[in-house]
Amino acid sequence: MQSPQEWTAADVRELHDDLVSLYEPVAQTEAHGADADAEPGEGVRQLVTTILSQNVADENTRRASESLFETYDDFSAIEAADHDELAETIRVAGLPDQKAARIQRALAAIREETGGAYSLAFLDALPTAEAKAWLTDIKGVGPKTASVVLNFHFGKPTMAVDTHVERVSKRFGLVPEDASNERAHDVLDAVVPDELTYPLHVLLIRHGRTHCSARNPDCDNPVCERYCDCEGCGSD
Repeated sequence: MQSPQEWTAADVRELHDDLVSLYEPVAQTEAHGADADAEPGEGVRQLVTTILSQNVADENTRRASESLFETYDDFSAIEAADHDELAETIRVAGLPDQKAARIQRALAAIREETGGAYSLAFLDALPTAEAKAWLTDIKGVGPKTASVVLNFHFGKPTMAVDTHVERVSKRFGLVPEDASNERAHDVLDAVVPDELTYPLHVLLIRHGRTHCSARNPDCDNPVCERYCDCEGCGSD
């Protein structure tokens, strides 16, 4: 297993290729990849949906998102909604009071920044670091949520680090074992080639779900054998 200081962009490309061999290639536009034809408002919807997804299973995120957008006509109605009613609408996503407040704060920040529009189009013209700083300045929007919006919607070169990506990256030595999630984002953004930020994110999630689970990982695969100190895999 390499240490974080030893990883280079070339090493990351090899890891990507090895993961592709184990699974399959990932297109940049697959699932939530950047969509140049998407309406700017879709970036706002993605931000809202990503807030809903914090610390909850995908199915509950889907149900909460459907409930939210079926209940309210537009972003203005969501921002102006009664807090308790909004929280009840998204309750299936968990932490309803916190997430309702985060969503309304985010929508207010966007409206104030744009002079009345619910659009994140202005982020596209900003350097990635500035765009991420703007988003994370909103209370409740962390580096993962910001990176999801910037990478998935705008195609900006920043890698979203969820629990699977963080776990696998630490086991492979890409990220220091004691790194915070914020630090993990910084480390991966510094070493992962721009064009791989989205596909590697997807592939590491697949690997984390298929083989490199939090408990009782299945290390009998060529990727783990090459990159992971499998004797320590079950330690977290």
